[in-house]
Amino acid sequence: MMAIDFTLAPEHEEIRARVRAFIRETVIPAVEEFEGEREAPREEYLRTIFGLRRTARAEGLWLPHMPKEWGGMGLGHVELAMVQAEAAKTRLGPWILNCAAPDEGNMHTLLHWGTDEQRERYLRPLTEGVATSCFAMTEPEVAGSDPTLIRTRAVRDGDEWVIDGHKWFISNARRATFAILIARTEDDVPEGARGATTAFLVDLPQEGWNDVREVETMHGSTGHSEIVISGLRVPDGQILGGRGNGHRLGQYRLGPARLAHCMRWISQAEHALDMMVDRALNRYSHGSLLAEKQGVQWMIADSAMELYQCKLMVLHAASKIDRGEDFRTEVSMAKHFVAGSLNRIVDRAIQVHGALGYSTDTPLAGMFQHARWARFADGADEIHQMRIAERTIEAYRSTGSTSSATGGLPL
Repeated sequence: MMAIDFTLAPEHEEIRARVRAFIRETVIPAVEEFEGEREAPREEYLRTIFGLRRTARAEGLWLPHMPKEWGGMGLGHVELAMVQAEAAKTRLGPWILNCAAPDEGNMHTLLHWGTDEQRERYLRPLTEGVATSCFAMTEPEVAGSDPTLIRTRAVRDGDEWVIDGHKWFISNARRATFAILIARTEDDVPEGARGATTAFLVDLPQEGWNDVREVETMHGSTGHSEIVISGLRVPDGQILGGRGNGHRLGQYRLGPARLAHCMRWISQAEHALDMMVDRALNRYSHGSLLAEKQGVQWMIADSAMELYQCKLMVLHAASKIDRGEDFRTEVSMAKHFVAGSLNRIVDRAIQVHGALGYSTDTPLAGMFQHARWARFADGADEIHQMRIAERTIEAYRSTGSTSSATGGLPL
């Protein structure tokens, strides 16, 4: 059994301290005046956030997840977890460091699956912060959690592919300069089997890619597009990762991307716990401070214990990715548990705040909407439970023990 030590090297501890200081002392004071009223001072808002990006890059806090040869900080996933947890103290933090979804996951995908030409054409602008992207996989007609059912089709026509289909909940599509589009290309592969789809790089805007609407959700109508694809023509050289590898590419992308979400959710949960404790120490009711009441103490204790579990799960899964080991079960467990914990911790914080927590005078209402999204984004709770159960059963059948399916830890 391998010893597990999540102690940061001195140089990485210094990076975490620098990110923390940059977010607290530079980013948060600069953007807090725009929170909730982005429309009115739009030009000033854009000048501010792009200026913060330039500052982050100048201070060496740019692209923490990318290799140094691509202008990044060259951090592994364990170190990235520390950085993301600090950056996500504010909604814009990861974007300012250029490590926000969906671009972060698309950068990883292009780095590992793209040709040299594709990397220069699509990855380079992402790393420079002059382009944005989207990942077009989910469809309204079939279960988004089962990409083997994708109906969008690409048919070969000479040196081009003609694509027709329907996508929705395509994050960042309205702002994207290109998409990674997953479509079915292999007619001889049975529906429901892997190996039937291919990933294409699609320049945007382009004829045949039709924006329908921004899907209205609990938190408004920004960020998630519905797209109708009709007669879209893509050159054969725009295939990413090889024909028939769409499913493999998607799963490769989503594993680390799910864990990156967890890193950011931990930051939000920690912020909610801070607010809960602060409120409990300052609110007097029925003869004592809320912090002196056992029921509130239990909520604080449960939240602290859950955060401890979240951090250990994310760090362990990140360490498996860094070591090149199979991380699928651990990432599924972390994604399910951290999303649920975020919901529970924000809910407790709202309860401790009372009517104030239900209002929009604090960030808790918006955080709760985001937390509800977390439970089905990048795989609903139930899908991860199904996969975890399948792997646990298979581990027992193969070895007579479930140990390897529960982290393989030396306990």
